[in-house]
Amino acid sequence: MDDWPGEWLRGALEVCVLRVLADEPTYGYAISARLEEAGIGAVKGGTLYPLLTRFERAGLVEVEWRTGESGPARKYYALTGEGRTQLATLASRWARFADLTRGFVADSPGSPDPSRSAPQRESRS
Repeated sequence: MDDWPGEWLRGALEVCVLRVLADEPTYGYAISARLEEAGIGAVKGGTLYPLLTRFERAGLVEVEWRTGESGPARKYYALTGEGRTQLATLASRWARFADLTRGFVADSPGSPDPSRSAPQRESRS
């Protein structure tokens, strides 16, 4: 797994957490594990749980306590209709931003893209 800069992860975390919740209601530890399995990175509770609380306050998720088969009850988060709308909006905006960033970086003089040759300079005789 890549070790992404923390700033990158923080920038993408909201849309990524909403995306995890789009599959099914789940709890915090499972969200973090899913993001790590996807290669996005490890998300600590001190980062994840405040975000989930913000989602709850904004009406993007509903919360339900479920008793565990072994162990204590867990707080499950499920996307609301508003949460699904927010995910669609953020996913579209993120894709556009990623495309713009990719194009901008690829066009930079130090681009590692070997298929791009350096522009030829006019020779002055």
